[in-house]
Amino acid sequence: MKEFDLIARLTRNLPTHEGVIAGPGDDCALLDLGVPRQWVVFKTDAIVEGIHFTPETPAERVGHKAMARVLSDFAAAAATPTAALITLALPPGHNPDRIEALYHGLCETARRWNVAIVGGETTTNPERVLVSIAALGTVDKSRSVRRSGAQPGDALFVSGELGGSIAGHHLEFQPRLDEAHWLTEQFSIHAMIDLSDGLAGDVRHLTVASGVGAELHEGSLPIRRAAKLRARSGESPKSAILAALTDGEDFELLFAVGKKDAVAVLDGWKARFPDVRLTCIGRITSEPGIRLRDRQGPKPMPTHGYVHFT
Repeated sequence: MKEFDLIARLTRNLPTHEGVIAGPGDDCALLDLGVPRQWVVFKTDAIVEGIHFTPETPAERVGHKAMARVLSDFAAAAATPTAALITLALPPGHNPDRIEALYHGLCETARRWNVAIVGGETTTNPERVLVSIAALGTVDKSRSVRRSGAQPGDALFVSGELGGSIAGHHLEFQPRLDEAHWLTEQFSIHAMIDLSDGLAGDVRHLTVASGVGAELHEGSLPIRRAAKLRARSGESPKSAILAALTDGEDFELLFAVGKKDAVAVLDGWKARFPDVRLTCIGRITSEPGIRLRDRQGPKPMPTHGYVHFT
């Protein structure tokens, strides 16, 4: 059973109550716990040795990645993280110096974003290290954004560059919290998601949640130099375009905004974040499905993003 089939099966009959504003199917859970003008935001994420990092990966970078992944989801919700719990599952014979360095890395990233680490859990895992982080925060109700608000005619934007993350970006990325907060302060952002499973997969999550489709322009994709170099050298079996669509772990923002605001978003972004690229890569359509437009015209998206349990 594929990952999203399993998720659908497990989440069919979850217990809920009137305080749940958003649950499974979005980047973060939103809860109405009576905080004036705000929703409480809750998110958990995990990384596993052998999947998200190797035994040779510098430990502090592993810690950074573990914390930054969660914060990237907060960025997708335009939320402010405040506190986190850390679960470490460690194999017998683990190196305590390496684990301490890992913890130092995640603490430094938490400090960078003013996130308090308020406890957690340690346990045994037979063969490999697992780090799971549960984070809590808030979002102003008037600025909250989810995956489900995209509208036909919206412009689709992506921050940064895509593909080739394995060359180092997946261990060094910074969550786009400042950018997300600025966007929702300045504009009406209809829908937003962070790119963790690859553009081809995550644009589907956004469009399915919104009940719309999308057309992407192949020539507009902002492809990371590492993806181009890996493709040219033969180090990767993928073309640079395919890498940009499917490599995953870009941790950039994909968002939909009204066409009338598109130029203002680009101009304002360039002034506010001159070192971070922003690209209009397509549009939202009323016709369901994802299409990729090349010189011959639009065609059905030929691939999906990263999926666990394939």
